[in-house]
Amino acid sequence: MHLQAKGMKVSNGTIVDATIINAPSSTKNSSGERDPEMHQTKKGNQWYFGMKGHFGVDKKYKLIHSVAASAANMHDSNMMPELLHGQETEVFGDSAYAGQTEMIEGLAPNAKDRTQKRGRGYKYLTDYQRKINRARSRVRARAEHAIGVVKRIFGFTKVRYRGITKNANRLFVTCALANLYMVRHRLLRLQGA
Repeated sequence: MHLQAKGMKVSNGTIVDATIINAPSSTKNSSGERDPEMHQTKKGNQWYFGMKGHFGVDKKYKLIHSVAASAANMHDSNMMPELLHGQETEVFGDSAYAGQTEMIEGLAPNAKDRTQKRGRGYKYLTDYQRKINRARSRVRARAEHAIGVVKRIFGFTKVRYRGITKNANRLFVTCALANLYMVRHRLLRLQGA
């Protein structure tokens, strides 16, 4: 509400993205087992154990307007209904969200699907499709900035509690603080004017 009162409203473009938040895989605790709500997933050639934070980021201001948390093995596209507000005209996302055009149209009827395209098997992307992906990546990078503030400035690279619910509450508060951090200079200029 404070940011909206200062003229920073959610625009019509949303960038969806997710990041893995690590949890200790150690069993050296009183129960002798890992956190049952956290799961492992493979990204690239490495295994991770923990949860995933899913973010809906405003295209214009880089503000996080929606957040969801899940186990790390949840696919990114399954959380899309929690990340869109329904008034979008464009939805950007990486190749994990490819092929979700029908879901995007159902959640935001006026939205155009601007997710990254990917090749399948031996059907490689054409030069034109790679050029489009590169242009979309420039917009998508704005979500990485917001996630970088959450993980690097506020130190949310590891969970602190057992269970997804407690860590999700911490993630929501951290995202609100990250929004204030990202627009701090603009707010100070408005206050001085």
